[in-house]
Amino acid sequence: MLLSPLLGKPLWMWLIFAAVVVILLVLDLGVLHRKQRTIGVGESLALSAGYILMGLGFGAWVWGELGPQAGVEYLTGFLVEKSLALDNVFVIASIFAAFAVPTVYQHRVLFWGILGVIVLRAVMIGLGAALVARFDWALLVFAGFLILMGAKMFLANGEAKDPRDNLVYRWAASHLRLTEGFRGSRFLVREPGPGGRQVLFATPLLMVLVIIELADVIFAVDSVPAIFAITTDPYLVYTSNIFAILGLRALYFALAAVVDRFAYLKQALAALLVFIGGKVLVAEAIGWEKFPAPVSLGVTAALLLGGIGYSVWRTRRPAAGAA
Repeated sequence: MLLSPLLGKPLWMWLIFAAVVVILLVLDLGVLHRKQRTIGVGESLALSAGYILMGLGFGAWVWGELGPQAGVEYLTGFLVEKSLALDNVFVIASIFAAFAVPTVYQHRVLFWGILGVIVLRAVMIGLGAALVARFDWALLVFAGFLILMGAKMFLANGEAKDPRDNLVYRWAASHLRLTEGFRGSRFLVREPGPGGRQVLFATPLLMVLVIIELADVIFAVDSVPAIFAITTDPYLVYTSNIFAILGLRALYFALAAVVDRFAYLKQALAALLVFIGGKVLVAEAIGWEKFPAPVSLGVTAALLLGGIGYSVWRTRRPAAGAA
C-alpha cells in the first residue's frame, strides 16, 4: 500500500511530507506558542531561519531521493514561493493595521491562516496539475498570464486599499452579528442578543482571518502558475509551496517592523514573474523540453537578492552627522 502511486509518487513519500508538516505545526502552536504573547524580532528571525533550514533540508532529501533535476526544481520553486510570499507579508501587515489587531493575537490568526492555506493550495495545485496533464497548451496560458501579471505589478502605483472595502467583509458586516471589539483571541463568542438570549457572534478577529485567506487565494493566482512553469511534478509543486509558506508566519513579525526598507522588492518580484513566464515561451520556441533548471535557480536568486539589496541600499539611513 505504501508503494501505491499518488499523483506520480509513492504514498510513503507523501506521508513523510505530511508527518514533517504536522510535527512543525504541533511544535509551533502546542509547544513554542502555547500561551498568547507578543513575538519579538529576534524570536521571529530564529523561527524563520529554522523553517528555512527545514525547507532546504527537505530539498536535500528530495535531491537524494529523486535526483539532481528534481532537487534543483524543488529549490527553485521554494525560492520563488518564498520571494512571492514576501509581498504577501506586506498585505497582511496592512490588514492587521486596518483592523488594529493587537500583536499578541496576530500569531494565532496567522497560524489558522496557514492551515487554511495548506488546504486551499492543495485544491488549486490539484486543479493546475489536472489542467497541465490534460491540455498541452495550459503551460503556455500560465506563461502568458505570468508575464501580464508581472507587467501589471511593475506598473502598479502601490496605493494600499482598505481591506474593509472587500465585498466579503461588507456582506458579512451587513448579514452577520459582529461584536463591537475584540474578545481576546476568540473568533466566535456567545453573548446576549435581542431579547437577552445568548446568541453566536463573530468577532473582528474572524473577519481578519477570512480576509487574509482571501488575500492568499489572490496571491495563489500568481504563485501556482509560477511554480508550474518551473516543474509540473505535483509533489515538487506542493511540497516546495507549503515549506515556503510555513515560514511566512514566523518571518512576518520580523519583516512587519521593516516593511519600509523593501520599497523596491515589488519591482524585483514583477521581473521574476516575467522571467518565469518568458522562459516557458523561450523553451517552447527553441524546442526544449524544459528550460535549464540551474539557470532558472540562478536568475531567480539574483533577482530576489538584487531587489532586496537595492531596496536596503536606497532606503539606508543617512550617516550620523550628515547634513
